[in-house]
Amino acid sequence: MLASSNKKLGNKGTDVLTFSLYLALVGIGWAMIYSTGAGLEFYPKSLAPFLFTTAVGKQAIWIGICLVVFIVIFFLLDHKIFKLLAYPAYVVTILGLVLVLILGVEINGATSWFRFAGFTIQPSELAKFGTCLAMAAYLSSWSNKMDNLQSVAIGIGIWVLPAALILLQPDAGSALVFASFLIAMYREGLTPLLYLLGAFTAGMFILGILFPPFLLIGLLSCIVLLIYNYNLPRARLAVFGGIVLIFAGAVWAWLEGHQLLVLLFMIGLTATTSAYFFLRQRGQLAKILLFGLIMGSAIAFTSNYLFNNVLKPHQQDRINAWLQPEKLDKQGALYNLTQSKLAISAGGLTGKGLTEGTMTKFGYVPMQQTDFIFCAVGEEQGFIGTTAVITLFLILLWRITVIAERQRSVFNRAYAYGVAGILFVHVMVNIGMTMGLLPIIGIPLPFMSKGGSSLLGFTVMLAVLLKLDKSRAEV
Repeated sequence: MLASSNKKLGNKGTDVLTFSLYLALVGIGWAMIYSTGAGLEFYPKSLAPFLFTTAVGKQAIWIGICLVVFIVIFFLLDHKIFKLLAYPAYVVTILGLVLVLILGVEINGATSWFRFAGFTIQPSELAKFGTCLAMAAYLSSWSNKMDNLQSVAIGIGIWVLPAALILLQPDAGSALVFASFLIAMYREGLTPLLYLLGAFTAGMFILGILFPPFLLIGLLSCIVLLIYNYNLPRARLAVFGGIVLIFAGAVWAWLEGHQLLVLLFMIGLTATTSAYFFLRQRGQLAKILLFGLIMGSAIAFTSNYLFNNVLKPHQQDRINAWLQPEKLDKQGALYNLTQSKLAISAGGLTGKGLTEGTMTKFGYVPMQQTDFIFCAVGEEQGFIGTTAVITLFLILLWRITVIAERQRSVFNRAYAYGVAGILFVHVMVNIGMTMGLLPIIGIPLPFMSKGGSSLLGFTVMLAVLLKLDKSRAEV
């Protein structure tokens, strides 16, 4: 009876909703690529020149290739092969990332592509799939070792290695996506404390760019003193009032130009209070707070130094466009973001219609077929169109999590969450950067942006997911 039940579960077929969402997003993307090219290039009447000489034609070829790949994966391959070849696939993708640094061609300042017969292949897009398989394979054998620091380090190292190689190209946007594997690691039991630590690190890194590090050290010291105050057994209110007075005096002295004196005073006061807590046998609290103070200070100094002394001017401009746009010229470094916002807002409620967007059709927004394809949706389909696209992505992400949670295999579940994490970061960052909510780091919108490597990578990931889901009862 059990075998019969498993067989029945294992033959449920494809998840039609997920496949339909895939087709819908690919179709919308192709229509937007066609529309953005309508005013920029000549569309030949005959089929062959149209397919091989235009951006929309080449994208149509890639869509055809991806559909064939999807069919092969779903109907012809055994689901067990993906776990079997997980590590070999990872090694192959790592080799591809190494070779592209040596043999690749440079496009837009990054050596990220191989070129074959007029087409380009970006190994970093396929590396996401290889890393997703490797992470799933590792997590399926690691899930019972959550308290083992070595196991955690190896798991993080699996996605840090390709991310580091991609940074060498340099392509910070694609490298950032690999941090999404922390979602899969969390689902398999990684302690939430590491995520809090990551959030603290990110926050201090951003603040270190915006404010002088010495000021941040002073503020951190005040926070530490306030936490100490909360943990005092008596006279909390009196001590709190004293800390407020000290903080007010420190601010006044800082504004009067005595920054070094204020900093030394705050550090001395924090060290004295920490010593008091150690003597009161509250050393664990003191250790945690001092660790946070030292770590936060180090991050603030590091981010400030990297931003001002290591990053190139155009890289600084990308960050300033997000954090400090008032410092940039709207016709210079802020031009892309300004045009992007104008294009989206120009669409109004219903949009101007396909091929009717003036900013889209005449190329006012750079990279509108790739990184800024969402602007074309905004101008030509309006608020209704952008909402529809976002809704489709949200439904797809929800559906993938449903697929993940019904898996009986840890490998299948971890792989599904890996795919969901990659999609989530791509969608959030791409749409966020077109509206100025996140920095412009240059990653495509899944299934919609022009680019065969991106479309092929996401198609393979989704096809494998649906294949594993179809056979979910066969553990």
